[in-house]
Amino acid sequence: MLTQIKDITETIAPRLIEIRRHIHAHPELSGQEYQTAAYVAGVLSSCGIHVQEAVGKTGVVGELKGTQEDNRILAIRTDMDALPIQEKTKVDFASRKPGIMHACGHDVHTTLGLGTAMVLSQLGKSLPGKIRFLFQPAEEIAQGASWMVQDGAMRDVSAIFGVHVFPSIPARCVGIRYGALTAAADDLEIYIQGESGHGARPHEATDAIWIAAQVITTLQQAISRTQNPLRPIVLTIGQISGGMAPNVIADQVRLAGTVRSLHPQTHANLPQWIENIVANLCQTYGATYKINYRRGVPGVQNDPVLTQILEEASREAWGNDCVQIIPEPSLGAEDFAIYLEQAPGSMFRLGVGKPEKPNHPLHHPEFEVDESAISTGVVTLAYAAYKYWHNS
Repeated sequence: MLTQIKDITETIAPRLIEIRRHIHAHPELSGQEYQTAAYVAGVLSSCGIHVQEAVGKTGVVGELKGTQEDNRILAIRTDMDALPIQEKTKVDFASRKPGIMHACGHDVHTTLGLGTAMVLSQLGKSLPGKIRFLFQPAEEIAQGASWMVQDGAMRDVSAIFGVHVFPSIPARCVGIRYGALTAAADDLEIYIQGESGHGARPHEATDAIWIAAQVITTLQQAISRTQNPLRPIVLTIGQISGGMAPNVIADQVRLAGTVRSLHPQTHANLPQWIENIVANLCQTYGATYKINYRRGVPGVQNDPVLTQILEEASREAWGNDCVQIIPEPSLGAEDFAIYLEQAPGSMFRLGVGKPEKPNHPLHHPEFEVDESAISTGVVTLAYAAYKYWHNS
Protein backbone atom coordinates (compact mmCIF):
# COMPACT_ATOMS: atom_id res chain seq x y z
CA MET A 1 0.00 0.00 0.00
CA LEU A 2 2.84 2.41 0.79
CA THR A 3 4.30 1.84 -2.69
CA GLN A 4 0.92 2.52 -4.25
CA ILE A 5 0.50 5.73 -2.24
CA LYS A 6 3.97 6.91 -3.25
CA ASP A 7 3.33 6.09 -6.91
CA ILE A 8 0.06 8.03 -6.98
CA THR A 9 1.69 10.96 -5.19
CA GLU A 10 4.58 11.03 -7.64
CA THR A 11 2.13 11.08 -10.54
CA ILE A 12 0.18 14.04 -9.17
CA ALA A 13 3.21 15.91 -7.76
CA PRO A 14 3.39 18.47 -10.64
CA ARG A 15 -0.32 19.19 -10.18
CA LEU A 16 0.18 19.66 -6.44
CA ILE A 17 2.89 22.24 -7.06
CA GLU A 18 0.54 24.06 -9.44
CA ILE A 19 -2.15 24.06 -6.75
CA ARG A 20 0.21 25.36 -4.11
CA ARG A 21 1.50 28.17 -6.33
CA HIS A 22 -2.02 29.21 -7.30
CA ILE A 23 -3.07 29.43 -3.65
CA HIS A 24 0.14 31.23 -2.73
CA ALA A 25 -0.40 33.85 -5.42
CA HIS A 26 -3.99 34.47 -4.28
CA PRO A 27 -3.86 34.69 -0.46
CA GLU A 28 -6.87 35.68 1.61
CA LEU A 29 -7.09 36.91 5.19
CA SER A 30 -8.84 35.12 8.04
CA GLY A 31 -12.58 34.82 7.48
CA GLN A 32 -12.26 36.05 3.89
CA GLU A 33 -11.16 32.82 2.21
CA TYR A 34 -13.98 32.83 -0.37
CA GLN A 35 -11.89 32.23 -3.51
CA THR A 36 -9.68 29.69 -1.77
CA ALA A 37 -12.72 27.80 -0.49
CA ALA A 38 -14.30 27.74 -3.96
CA TYR A 39 -11.04 26.49 -5.44
CA VAL A 40 -10.74 23.77 -2.79
CA ALA A 41 -14.34 22.68 -3.34
CA GLY A 42 -13.71 22.39 -7.07
CA VAL A 43 -10.66 20.18 -6.64
CA LEU A 44 -12.45 17.93 -4.14
CA SER A 45 -15.49 17.58 -6.39
CA SER A 46 -13.27 16.59 -9.31
CA CYS A 47 -12.07 13.66 -7.16
CA GLY A 48 -15.61 12.45 -6.57
CA ILE A 49 -15.57 13.58 -2.95
CA HIS A 50 -18.79 14.86 -1.39
CA VAL A 51 -18.34 18.57 -0.60
CA GLN A 52 -19.96 20.90 1.90
CA GLU A 53 -19.18 24.60 1.57
CA ALA A 54 -19.67 27.50 4.00
CA VAL A 55 -18.93 25.30 7.00
CA GLY A 56 -17.48 27.49 9.73
CA LYS A 57 -18.30 30.58 7.62
CA THR A 58 -15.73 30.10 4.84
CA GLY A 59 -14.58 26.55 5.54
CA VAL A 60 -14.97 23.48 3.35
CA VAL A 61 -15.62 19.86 4.36
CA GLY A 62 -15.02 16.95 2.01
CA GLU A 63 -16.04 13.42 2.86
CA LEU A 64 -14.74 10.19 1.35
CA LYS A 65 -17.01 7.29 2.27
CA GLY A 66 -14.71 4.28 1.93
CA THR A 67 -16.36 0.86 2.10
CA GLN A 68 -18.26 1.77 5.29
CA GLU A 69 -17.29 -1.53 6.94
CA ASP A 70 -16.18 0.54 9.94
CA ASN A 71 -18.37 3.26 11.44
CA ARG A 72 -15.44 5.38 12.59
CA ILE A 73 -14.65 8.70 10.93
CA LEU A 74 -11.07 9.93 10.60
CA ALA A 75 -10.67 13.68 10.06
CA ILE A 76 -7.71 15.40 8.41
CA ARG A 77 -7.52 19.13 9.08
CA THR A 78 -5.65 21.74 7.08
CA ASP A 79 -6.00 25.53 7.26
CA MET A 80 -6.35 28.08 4.46
CA ASP A 81 -5.84 31.69 5.66
CA ALA A 82 -2.95 34.06 5.04
CA LEU A 83 -1.39 36.91 7.03
CA PRO A 84 -1.39 40.71 6.68
CA ILE A 85 2.26 40.79 5.58
CA GLN A 86 3.79 42.33 2.46
CA GLU A 87 5.63 39.55 0.64
CA LYS A 88 9.30 40.18 -0.12
CA THR A 89 10.21 36.95 -1.84
CA LYS A 90 11.13 37.09 -5.51
CA VAL A 91 9.37 33.93 -6.62
CA ASP A 92 7.35 34.05 -9.84
CA PHE A 93 4.19 33.08 -7.99
CA ALA A 94 4.50 35.69 -5.22
CA SER A 95 1.34 37.17 -3.76
CA ARG A 96 -0.68 39.28 -6.16
CA LYS A 97 -2.47 40.96 -3.26
CA PRO A 98 -0.59 43.87 -1.68
CA GLY A 99 -0.09 43.44 2.04
CA ILE A 100 -1.26 39.82 2.19
CA MET A 101 0.99 36.77 2.15
CA HIS A 102 1.02 33.06 2.94
CA ALA A 103 3.85 33.57 5.41
CA CYS A 104 2.84 30.68 7.67
CA GLY A 105 2.63 27.96 5.03
CA HIS A 106 -1.13 27.53 4.95
CA ASP A 107 -0.94 27.42 1.16
CA VAL A 108 1.13 24.26 1.63
CA HIS A 109 -1.29 22.95 4.26
CA THR A 110 -4.27 23.37 1.92
CA THR A 111 -2.33 21.64 -0.84
CA LEU A 112 -1.52 18.76 1.51
CA GLY A 113 -5.19 18.33 2.33
CA LEU A 114 -6.11 18.32 -1.35
CA GLY A 115 -3.25 16.01 -2.28
CA THR A 116 -4.19 13.56 0.46
CA ALA A 117 -7.80 13.63 -0.75
CA MET A 118 -6.65 13.00 -4.32
CA VAL A 119 -4.56 10.01 -3.25
CA LEU A 120 -7.10 8.47 -0.89
CA SER A 121 -9.92 8.91 -3.39
CA GLN A 122 -8.05 6.41 -5.56
CA LEU A 123 -7.77 4.00 -2.63
CA GLY A 124 -11.41 4.16 -1.53
CA LYS A 125 -11.89 0.38 -1.62
CA SER A 126 -8.98 0.00 0.82
CA LEU A 127 -10.50 2.32 3.43
CA PRO A 128 -13.04 0.66 5.73
CA GLY A 129 -14.38 3.95 7.14
CA LYS A 130 -14.97 7.58 6.26
CA ILE A 131 -12.29 10.21 5.81
CA ARG A 132 -13.45 13.75 6.50
CA PHE A 133 -11.25 16.54 5.14
CA LEU A 134 -11.55 19.81 7.06
CA PHE A 135 -10.32 22.90 5.22
CA GLN A 136 -10.41 25.49 7.95
CA PRO A 137 -10.51 29.28 7.76
CA ALA A 138 -9.20 31.82 10.28
CA GLU A 139 -6.52 29.85 12.09
CA GLU A 140 -4.37 32.97 12.37
CA ILE A 141 -6.99 34.66 14.55
CA ALA A 142 -7.69 31.41 16.43
CA GLN A 143 -11.38 31.44 15.48
CA GLY A 144 -11.79 29.05 12.56
CA ALA A 145 -11.66 25.77 14.47
CA SER A 146 -14.44 26.94 16.79
CA TRP A 147 -16.53 28.00 13.79
CA MET A 148 -16.05 24.60 12.18
CA VAL A 149 -16.97 22.73 15.36
CA GLN A 150 -20.07 24.88 15.85
CA ASP A 151 -21.19 23.97 12.34
CA GLY A 152 -20.83 20.25 13.03
CA ALA A 153 -17.55 19.52 11.24
CA MET A 154 -16.45 17.20 14.08
CA ARG A 155 -19.75 15.38 14.48
CA ASP A 156 -19.10 11.65 14.99
CA VAL A 157 -15.36 12.04 14.30
CA SER A 158 -13.29 9.35 16.04
CA ALA A 159 -9.80 10.77 15.48
CA ILE A 160 -8.10 13.67 13.71
CA PHE A 161 -4.69 14.34 12.16
CA GLY A 162 -3.13 17.74 11.54
CA VAL A 163 0.10 19.11 10.10
CA HIS A 164 2.13 22.31 10.22
CA VAL A 165 5.17 23.20 8.14
CA PHE A 166 8.39 23.94 9.99
CA PRO A 167 11.35 25.72 8.35
CA SER A 168 13.90 24.57 10.93
CA ILE A 169 13.32 20.94 9.88
CA PRO A 170 14.82 20.04 6.48
CA ALA A 171 12.52 19.22 3.60
CA ARG A 172 11.74 15.50 3.15
CA CYS A 173 11.84 15.12 6.95
CA VAL A 174 9.06 14.86 9.50
CA GLY A 175 8.93 16.02 13.12
CA ILE A 176 6.96 13.96 15.64
CA ARG A 177 6.04 15.18 19.10
CA TYR A 178 4.50 13.08 21.86
CA GLY A 179 2.39 14.92 24.43
CA ALA A 180 2.28 18.72 24.55
CA LEU A 181 2.98 20.29 21.16
CA THR A 182 1.83 23.90 21.65
CA ALA A 183 0.79 26.16 24.51
CA ALA A 184 -2.50 27.54 25.70
CA ALA A 185 -2.76 31.17 24.59
CA ASP A 186 -4.94 33.77 26.31
CA ASP A 187 -5.50 37.49 25.79
CA LEU A 188 -4.89 39.94 28.63
CA GLU A 189 -6.11 43.53 28.98
CA ILE A 190 -5.46 45.64 32.11
CA TYR A 191 -6.76 49.15 32.79
CA ILE A 192 -5.08 51.15 35.56
CA GLN A 193 -7.16 54.10 36.78
CA GLY A 194 -5.30 56.80 38.67
CA GLU A 195 -5.84 60.54 39.09
CA SER A 196 -4.51 63.24 36.82
CA GLY A 197 -2.31 66.10 38.01
CA HIS A 198 0.53 68.43 37.17
CA GLY A 199 3.74 66.72 36.12
CA ALA A 200 5.69 68.86 38.60
CA ARG A 201 3.55 67.78 41.58
CA PRO A 202 3.26 63.98 41.45
CA HIS A 203 2.37 63.78 45.15
CA GLU A 204 -0.96 65.44 44.35
CA ALA A 205 -1.91 62.82 41.72
CA THR A 206 -2.00 59.06 41.24
CA ASP A 207 0.35 58.27 38.39
CA ALA A 208 -1.23 55.51 36.29
CA ILE A 209 1.84 55.21 34.05
CA TRP A 210 4.18 54.62 36.97
CA ILE A 211 1.79 52.10 38.51
CA ALA A 212 1.44 50.34 35.14
CA ALA A 213 5.23 50.09 35.02
CA GLN A 214 5.18 48.45 38.47
CA VAL A 215 2.52 46.02 37.27
CA ILE A 216 4.58 44.98 34.23
CA THR A 217 7.79 44.60 36.22
CA THR A 218 6.16 42.73 39.09
CA LEU A 219 4.35 40.30 36.82
CA GLN A 220 7.60 39.41 35.07
CA GLN A 221 9.54 39.06 38.32
CA ALA A 222 6.79 37.10 40.03
CA ILE A 223 6.84 34.41 37.35
CA SER A 224 10.35 33.42 38.39
CA ARG A 225 9.58 33.48 42.12
CA THR A 226 6.00 32.25 42.48
CA GLN A 227 5.54 29.84 39.57
CA ASN A 228 6.96 26.37 39.10
CA PRO A 229 9.94 26.81 36.73
CA LEU A 230 9.21 23.37 35.26
CA ARG A 231 5.83 24.67 34.08
CA PRO A 232 6.76 27.62 31.87
CA ILE A 233 4.74 30.81 31.50
CA VAL A 234 5.32 33.58 28.99
CA LEU A 235 3.51 36.85 29.69
CA THR A 236 4.11 39.52 27.07
CA ILE A 237 2.67 43.01 27.22
CA GLY A 238 2.66 44.10 23.60
CA GLN A 239 0.67 47.33 23.85
CA ILE A 240 0.70 50.29 26.25
CA SER A 241 -1.41 53.40 25.84
CA GLY A 242 -2.09 56.30 28.15
CA GLY A 243 -1.35 59.92 28.93
CA MET A 244 -2.49 63.26 27.50
CA ALA A 245 0.61 65.45 27.49
CA PRO A 246 4.29 65.33 28.55
CA ASN A 247 3.71 67.52 31.61
CA VAL A 248 0.44 65.94 32.76
CA ILE A 249 0.34 62.86 34.99
CA ALA A 250 -1.72 60.21 33.26
CA ASP A 251 -4.92 59.14 34.94
CA GLN A 252 -5.44 55.97 32.91
CA VAL A 253 -3.25 53.40 31.18
CA ARG A 254 -4.26 50.39 29.10
CA LEU A 255 -1.99 47.37 28.89
CA ALA A 256 -2.65 44.54 26.44
CA GLY A 257 -0.77 41.33 25.87
CA THR A 258 -0.70 37.57 25.57
CA VAL A 259 -0.25 34.83 28.18
CA ARG A 260 1.14 31.41 27.21
CA SER A 261 1.36 28.29 29.36
CA LEU A 262 1.76 24.53 28.95
CA HIS A 263 0.46 22.93 32.14
CA PRO A 264 -3.35 22.69 32.50
CA GLN A 265 -3.37 23.60 36.23
CA THR A 266 -1.10 26.57 35.65
CA HIS A 267 -3.38 27.67 32.83
CA ALA A 268 -6.41 27.43 35.12
CA ASN A 269 -4.76 29.51 37.89
CA LEU A 270 -3.34 32.32 35.77
CA PRO A 271 -6.31 34.77 35.79
CA GLN A 272 -6.49 34.84 39.61
CA TRP A 273 -2.71 35.00 39.97
CA ILE A 274 -2.52 38.04 37.68
CA GLU A 275 -5.44 39.76 39.38
CA ASN A 276 -3.93 39.32 42.84
CA ILE A 277 -0.73 41.08 41.76
CA VAL A 278 -2.54 43.94 40.02
CA ALA A 279 -4.98 44.39 42.92
CA ASN A 280 -2.23 44.54 45.54
CA LEU A 281 -0.20 47.10 43.59
CA CYS A 282 -3.17 49.31 42.86
CA GLN A 283 -4.30 49.20 46.50
CA THR A 284 -0.81 50.12 47.67
CA TYR A 285 -0.59 53.17 45.41
CA GLY A 286 -4.20 54.35 45.49
CA ALA A 287 -5.34 53.31 42.03
CA THR A 288 -8.18 51.14 40.78
CA TYR A 289 -8.07 48.58 38.00
CA LYS A 290 -10.07 46.51 35.58
CA ILE A 291 -8.87 43.25 34.03
CA ASN A 292 -10.24 41.52 30.96
CA TYR A 293 -8.79 38.03 30.77
CA ARG A 294 -10.03 36.15 27.73
CA ARG A 295 -9.39 32.47 27.31
CA GLY A 296 -7.97 31.78 23.86
CA VAL A 297 -7.10 28.32 22.62
CA PRO A 298 -5.91 25.49 24.86
CA GLY A 299 -2.65 23.70 24.24
CA VAL A 300 -2.35 20.92 21.69
CA GLN A 301 -1.89 17.59 23.47
CA ASN A 302 -1.05 14.87 20.97
CA ASP A 303 -2.71 11.53 21.58
CA PRO A 304 -0.02 8.84 22.11
CA VAL A 305 -1.69 6.14 19.97
CA LEU A 306 -2.29 8.45 17.01
CA THR A 307 1.17 9.96 17.37
CA GLN A 308 2.66 6.47 17.22
CA ILE A 309 0.73 5.83 13.99
CA LEU A 310 2.21 9.02 12.52
CA GLU A 311 5.70 8.05 13.66
CA GLU A 312 5.45 4.51 12.26
CA ALA A 313 4.02 5.78 8.97
CA SER A 314 6.84 8.33 8.67
CA ARG A 315 9.60 5.86 9.48
CA GLU A 316 8.26 3.28 7.05
CA ALA A 317 7.87 5.89 4.32
CA TRP A 318 11.09 7.86 4.73
CA GLY A 319 13.46 5.92 7.00
CA ASN A 320 14.69 6.68 10.51
CA ASP A 321 17.10 9.40 9.39
CA CYS A 322 14.22 11.54 8.13
CA VAL A 323 12.12 11.35 11.28
CA GLN A 324 12.87 13.68 14.18
CA ILE A 325 11.34 13.24 17.62
CA ILE A 326 10.74 16.81 18.79
CA PRO A 327 12.14 17.07 22.34
CA GLU A 328 10.32 20.21 23.51
CA PRO A 329 6.91 21.81 22.97
CA SER A 330 6.39 25.24 21.47
CA LEU A 331 4.89 28.19 23.31
CA GLY A 332 3.20 29.15 20.09
CA ALA A 333 -0.54 28.53 19.80
CA GLU A 334 -2.60 26.45 17.38
CA ASP A 335 -6.39 26.21 17.31
CA PHE A 336 -6.11 22.57 16.23
CA ALA A 337 -6.49 22.16 20.01
CA ILE A 338 -10.20 22.99 19.69
CA TYR A 339 -10.75 19.81 17.68
CA LEU A 340 -8.99 17.79 20.40
CA GLU A 341 -11.79 18.75 22.78
CA GLN A 342 -14.05 16.71 20.48
CA ALA A 343 -11.84 13.73 19.59
CA PRO A 344 -8.27 12.50 20.11
CA GLY A 345 -5.76 13.67 17.55
CA SER A 346 -2.17 14.36 16.68
CA MET A 347 -0.36 17.04 14.70
CA PHE A 348 3.08 16.58 13.16
CA ARG A 349 5.67 19.01 11.84
CA LEU A 350 6.54 18.87 8.15
CA GLY A 351 10.05 19.97 7.29
CA VAL A 352 10.22 22.60 4.54
CA GLY A 353 13.74 23.93 5.10
CA LYS A 354 16.00 24.49 2.12
CA PRO A 355 19.52 23.17 2.73
CA GLU A 356 21.18 25.48 0.24
CA LYS A 357 20.08 28.80 1.78
CA PRO A 358 19.18 30.41 5.13
CA ASN A 359 15.59 29.66 6.10
CA HIS A 360 13.42 32.51 7.31
CA PRO A 361 11.04 31.78 10.17
CA LEU A 362 7.28 31.56 9.96
CA HIS A 363 5.50 34.93 9.63
CA HIS A 364 8.52 36.46 7.87
CA PRO A 365 8.02 38.43 4.62
CA GLU A 366 10.69 36.31 2.92
CA PHE A 367 9.45 32.95 4.18
CA GLU A 368 9.80 30.25 1.53
CA VAL A 369 9.39 26.48 1.45
CA ASP A 370 11.09 23.64 -0.37
CA GLU A 371 8.25 22.34 -2.51
CA SER A 372 9.58 18.78 -2.40
CA ALA A 373 8.05 18.72 1.07
CA ILE A 374 4.56 18.63 -0.43
CA SER A 375 4.94 15.04 -1.60
CA THR A 376 6.46 14.11 1.76
CA GLY A 377 3.46 15.54 3.58
CA VAL A 378 0.88 13.94 1.30
CA VAL A 379 2.42 10.47 1.55
CA THR A 380 2.75 10.78 5.33
CA LEU A 381 -0.88 11.82 5.81
CA ALA A 382 -2.28 9.31 3.33
CA TYR A 383 -0.28 6.40 4.71
CA ALA A 384 -1.05 7.37 8.32
CA ALA A 385 -4.75 7.39 7.40
CA TYR A 386 -4.42 3.92 5.89
CA LYS A 387 -2.57 2.68 8.98
CA TYR A 388 -5.24 4.18 11.25
CA TRP A 389 -7.83 1.85 9.72
CA HIS A 390 -5.61 -1.18 9.65
CA ASN A 391 -3.57 -0.77 12.86
CA SER A 392 -6.05 0.59 15.38
